[in-house]
Amino acid sequence: SQVAEAAGCRSSKEAYSWGEMSRFSYSKLLHLFKTVSPNLHLSGSRSPAVCCKRVIRRKTSSVPERERLDKQKQHMARGLPKQKPIAGVEQVIVVASGKGGVGKSTTAVNLALGLMANDPHVTVGLLDADVYGPSIPKLMNLKGNPELTDKNLMRPLVNFGIPCMSMGFLVEDVAPIVWRGLMVMSAIEKLLRQVDWGLLDYLVVDMPPGTGDVQLSITQNIPIAGAVIVSTPQDIALLDARRGAEMFRKVNVPVLGLVQNMSVFQCPNCHHQTHIFGADGVRELARNLGVEMLGDIPLHLNIRETSDQGQPVVVSSPDSPEAEAYKKVASAVVQRLHKSSSG
Repeated sequence: SQVAEAAGCRSSKEAYSWGEMSRFSYSKLLHLFKTVSPNLHLSGSRSPAVCCKRVIRRKTSSVPERERLDKQKQHMARGLPKQKPIAGVEQVIVVASGKGGVGKSTTAVNLALGLMANDPHVTVGLLDADVYGPSIPKLMNLKGNPELTDKNLMRPLVNFGIPCMSMGFLVEDVAPIVWRGLMVMSAIEKLLRQVDWGLLDYLVVDMPPGTGDVQLSITQNIPIAGAVIVSTPQDIALLDARRGAEMFRKVNVPVLGLVQNMSVFQCPNCHHQTHIFGADGVRELARNLGVEMLGDIPLHLNIRETSDQGQPVVVSSPDSPEAEAYKKVASAVVQRLHKSSSG
């Protein structure tokens, strides 16, 4: 009140309003504090000059700080790429795993074939986004370089009715891809934007293992209908599968569900079943994450042999229990897509 009276203000509230404070210079406020200091009780041992400096600093720094934060948000928004759909593709499904060696690529191939086996009227494409270790050419029994259209777009190679694109078509079979991050990002951009897919109901993307640059680049560049997480039941694989699922959640990609691969081994002679990698670990993880369990794929010699021969089990042994397992996963994926789009 003494400060208000000395300043000629109508009330102490008016004296402390930012509008009134902005009228005083540092020297005037310091003089004001000195004038009333004999009767003004200040907390602690701070002098009037120190209090005055704090008032001025608070006034002068608050607005620039807000402006700085606003500019930072605008800059970050400009830095993120805008999602743009792939021409001709209705829905993109990514097949991912936090860990390598869990059968992700085999699952992606048989999922794509399973989608067509369940509904012959749908069109499905397959994109191999694993730049460092492309597997689709071997699994789909494809070799050669893609041709170019009049618009300088690459034509996918086709087998079993599925158009495929992979970095493996653009480099030698045994040539290592020793690239830094920027080159990998450029390659992913070309695989996404410079391919003539035609008209596809589904594009299945075989993602590389992990949660790095490629995953972020794809999720930020194109709208994704959902992610399928593949894992074996063993604990070390489940840790990485959880990380993969959480990554997709952070970038706002729906997790359609989990696939438990190599779930059980059945002896071909005595038919005894052995859970080599553990039992129901993925099912428990799905329950903890609150996502769907899409299906179980057994550890079977037929899956490995047909994959190595470039004759995926869904097309080479369509009536086998192994092929049925993949087709059930494909059916569950379509159901989840319908729920996500309607909900």
